[in-house]
Amino acid sequence: MRYEGLVYRPPSEAGSLLIQCTIGCPHNKCTFCAMYKGVAFRIRRVAEIKEDLRLARECYGEGVKTIFLPDGNTVLMKTEQLIEVLTYAREVFPRLERITSYGSARFLNLKTAAELRRLREAGLSRIHSGMESGDDVVLARIRKGAAADEIIAAGRKVKEAGMELSEYVLIGIGGRERSREHALASAAVLNAINPDFIRLRTYIPMPNTPLYEEWRQGRFGLLSPHEALRETALLIENLDVTGQLYSDHSSNYAYVNGRLPDARPAMLAAIFKLLTLPESDFRPPAVAAL
Repeated sequence: MRYEGLVYRPPSEAGSLLIQCTIGCPHNKCTFCAMYKGVAFRIRRVAEIKEDLRLARECYGEGVKTIFLPDGNTVLMKTEQLIEVLTYAREVFPRLERITSYGSARFLNLKTAAELRRLREAGLSRIHSGMESGDDVVLARIRKGAAADEIIAAGRKVKEAGMELSEYVLIGIGGRERSREHALASAAVLNAINPDFIRLRTYIPMPNTPLYEEWRQGRFGLLSPHEALRETALLIENLDVTGQLYSDHSSNYAYVNGRLPDARPAMLAAIFKLLTLPESDFRPPAVAAL
C-alpha cells in the first residue's frame, strides 16, 4: 500500500486495513483541528486505489475482514467511483465484513438518500462522523461547516440507508462560556438521530490551530478536569438514545462505556466518583501543548 502524509483512523478501526481513497480534507477549516493542515485535498484515481487493494491482498492474503477508508470525507467521492472501489474490495477480500469511512454532515448531505442506500448495498457499512457539538453558536465559532439541523438531517439519512453511524462529541469545545449549552444541545441532536455509537473526545488545544491561539490569548476558556467531567455527566444525563456510548480515547478524563439507557447509572456513578478526586490527580488540560 502507498500512503501519503499522516494517516488518521478512529481507535475502533485499529485492526482494519487502511486504504487511502482521498488525500486531506475538503473542508479543512475547523479551528480546533490540526489534521491535514497544509495538505491540498484530492481524490485518488480509482485505478490507484484498486492497485493498493491488490497490494494489500498480496501482503495479507484474502482474510482481511475490515477496511477503513482514509482520509477526511471519502464520501465526497463520486458515488459511482466509490461504488466501484467498494465492489472491488469485496471481490479482492471475500471474507470482508465491514467497510467504513469518515463523513461529516456537510458532505453526507451532498448525497441523496438513494445514493447512500446504493453505497450501503455496495458494502459501505459504517460512517464515522464528527459532529463535535449540537450548539449552533459553537458550531459557527469552530467553523464546522454545518448547523445542528444539517447534522440531524445527515445522521438520519445515514441511518435510513441502513448504515451504522458513529457520532463524535468533543467535550469542552464550547469552552467555559457555553459548556452547559454545548452539552444540552449536543444531547438534543443525538436524541434526534439516535446513532448506533456515540464516541466522546475531550478538547485539547493543538498547536498551529486558530483555537489554540485563542486559548493562548485568553479568549477561550479551557475546561479543567472537573469541569470536563461535569459537562460529560450533563450530556449523559440528557441522552435519550439506545446506542452504545464509548469514551475510547486518551484525551478523556473518564472511561465510561456501555449501552444506553441501561448503562447510564453506572456511567454517572463513575464520573461522580472521579469528581471526588483532586484535579491534580488528572492530566493537565492542555497536555498536548506542553
